[in-house]
Amino acid sequence: MHMVDLPGDTPADPIDFDTFRKVDIRIGTVLEAAPLEGARKPAIRLLIDFGPGVGEKKSSAQITEHYTPEQLVGRQVMAVVNFPPRQIGKFMSEVLTLGFPDDGGAIVLGGPDTPVPNGARLV
Repeated sequence: MHMVDLPGDTPADPIDFDTFRKVDIRIGTVLEAAPLEGARKPAIRLLIDFGPGVGEKKSSAQITEHYTPEQLVGRQVMAVVNFPPRQIGKFMSEVLTLGFPDDGGAIVLGGPDTPVPNGARLV
C-alpha cells in the first residue's frame, strides 16, 4: 500500500487517544531485504524482527528511489503491526512499513535516530 498526502493537505479528522492506541506502531530491525519480484511498481520485500512480542514479519515497501536492499539490512524501521495481512502480487505483506514522501513523492522511511529495543511501541 502506498498512500501519499501532500504537505499542504489539511489534517485528517480528529480522533481520541483510545482510537490512536488501537494503531499498534512498533520498531523492528530489518533482517533481510531483496527486490520484490513481479511487483507492478518497484518495491523491496523486507523481513523485520519486532522482538519476542510480535516476532519476525514480512513487509513490502515501495522505497527503491532512496534505498537498496543492502542499505536496509540492520536498519530500524517503524511499522503498523496490527493490520491484517495483504497480498501484494505473490507476496503476503504482514505489516505496513511507515515512511514520509519527499518533495518528489518518493518514500523516506521513518525510524529512531538512536537504537531502541525491537518491539518498542510508539507512545
